[in-house]
Amino acid sequence: MQKVIERSLNLLAFLLTAQRPVTADEIRTTVAGYEQQSDEAFHRTFERDKDLLRRLGVPLQLAPTDGWEVEFGYVIPSEEWALEDPGLTDEERTAVLLAAQAVRFGGQPAGADALFKLGGAPAGVGGEPLAADLGLSAEDVEAAFAAVTERRALQFAYSGTERTIHPYGLAHRRGHWYLVGPEAGGDGQVKAFRLDRAGDVRPGGQRAAFTRPPGFDVSRAIPQAPWEAGAEDMEAVVRFDAAVAWLARRHLSSSATVLELESGDIEVTMPVASPRAFIGWMIGFDDRAEIMAPAELRAAFLDLVRGTS
Repeated sequence: MQKVIERSLNLLAFLLTAQRPVTADEIRTTVAGYEQQSDEAFHRTFERDKDLLRRLGVPLQLAPTDGWEVEFGYVIPSEEWALEDPGLTDEERTAVLLAAQAVRFGGQPAGADALFKLGGAPAGVGGEPLAADLGLSAEDVEAAFAAVTERRALQFAYSGTERTIHPYGLAHRRGHWYLVGPEAGGDGQVKAFRLDRAGDVRPGGQRAAFTRPPGFDVSRAIPQAPWEAGAEDMEAVVRFDAAVAWLARRHLSSSATVLELESGDIEVTMPVASPRAFIGWMIGFDDRAEIMAPAELRAAFLDLVRGTS
């Protein structure tokens, strides 16, 4: 039965892709599942598969392959098979988008391809997931939350380095949990760490080990761009070609400085706290963006592209 289903789906996919009448001989030599069959076995199998598709409601029809109507082939008329535009309102498309995101709780955000076929997402509706992808870090979230509420120091491994921070807060942005606070014994600078990138999260034993500043707003401490969340303290300078300048601008945070060049290119200076996230973003621009500085960030990017890292 499995072979029948696979062969019938292959036949359906081929007919939908061809979008023209195709002869039985062409189907026999092209569609997987009909190979190495005798003429009699092929015609018997093909007739059964056609009947199966028609019983399933597929409008399989015969139509001439040329203007002289000498040869006929099989075709599925798109106007009889394609779904009609449901004519969703902005509110209905928004509801569909939210539902698609909600059912992927704990996973990756839903793709927008299906929604675009229904008329696209309304303006102002982002594609960010509604729930954090906890993965294997559910226990880490619990430990971090306890450290925040009990004001315990929190230790964890991050980017290959052991960190100890005073966790001022925990927040969810763009499908990830972010831990916010200064490093213990540091200069007091508040940093944000993606919890799914932290390992071996351990709260300290002392309660009330630190005091959170009055009126501290955790949401304001969350970076606007993914590469601004991390333990590094870099300032990157990147030149974007004019063709992709508009796209780069869409992802820049308010911390970035943009210099317009006569060629239409832009030179951007931006803070980078997570080189890995920054390099991942840069790869999407292919050869239309160049990291000018710092040298170590440029070298790390080139090593990754060349496959030497």
